[in-house]
Amino acid sequence: MKILGIDDNPDIIKYVDLTATGMGHEFSSANNGRDGLKMIREKKYDLVLLDLSMPEFSGIDVIDQLVVDDIIKNQKIVIFTASSSTDSDFDELIRKGVHSYLAKPIDIDILMEKINEIESLN
Repeated sequence: MKILGIDDNPDIIKYVDLTATGMGHEFSSANNGRDGLKMIREKKYDLVLLDLSMPEFSGIDVIDQLVVDDIIKNQKIVIFTASSSTDSDFDELIRKGVHSYLAKPIDIDILMEKINEIESLN
């Protein structure tokens, strides 16, 4: 699978990169929402792992722009969050087209399960 990680934390990107490539997947990354959005617009990814809380252009901004561009339905987006978002916040993101979410800190076993789950959908 082609996986894109969008997160402003380089340690998380490295962690996800090692996990994804270790599972045999192709991994690309962006360290901010604007660059990640540009990459999504230019290439189809099988999975986008998106941090919600990034400065200047957040994961929410990326999602909202994908909705406006009408391309969110073409992506499997899993959000990463360490925030105290409510279930209704997550329900709204799911309604917009987000596949699911993972809580930070990210557990490698749960991350691997999520990657396998998305792969089984393709």
